[in-house]
Amino acid sequence: MKQEVNGAPKEERNTNYQRKFEKVNEIINRLGRSQSALIPILQEVQEEYRYLPEEILTYIATALGLSPASVFGVATFYAQFSLEAKGKYVIKVCDGTACHVRGSEPVLEAIKKRVNLSGKKKTTDDLRYTVETVSCLGACGLAPVVMINDKIYGQMTPEAITIILDQLEKEDAADE
Repeated sequence: MKQEVNGAPKEERNTNYQRKFEKVNEIINRLGRSQSALIPILQEVQEEYRYLPEEILTYIATALGLSPASVFGVATFYAQFSLEAKGKYVIKVCDGTACHVRGSEPVLEAIKKRVNLSGKKKTTDDLRYTVETVSCLGACGLAPVVMINDKIYGQMTPEAITIILDQLEKEDAADE
């Protein structure tokens, strides 16, 4: 009889776990096992998994000969890193002065409504969307500004962002 762990057979979970570390090993081997490679390693691992799982941080620490606390310290010091799973689409809504004055709040509310997020929750259960507010995206002349992954959208309105999100959904459906 197969032992089940968290709904999956133990063998299947072990294989997935090994694959996870194989990818991390590829990144470490390519970038090097030195302390100076830590930030690029964390960047690539986060790009691969969309966040930095605790067990991978510990693994990286061991592979580089660093303490887990020092790796965790770097991962939590820089705002670019996340210890929580993020969605396929990370939506950043600027709430700087120019964006706020020009209506970023209704845009944020339209996004949350469209992706079914409420309260302080930032990521949808299906890991499709993460919605965050940021102080500035550096495009004040285009206010209000929204960034989805690495693409900037300026002069946003609740209607315009809804159209963009609908388009993302259509593209995802076509890819599946």
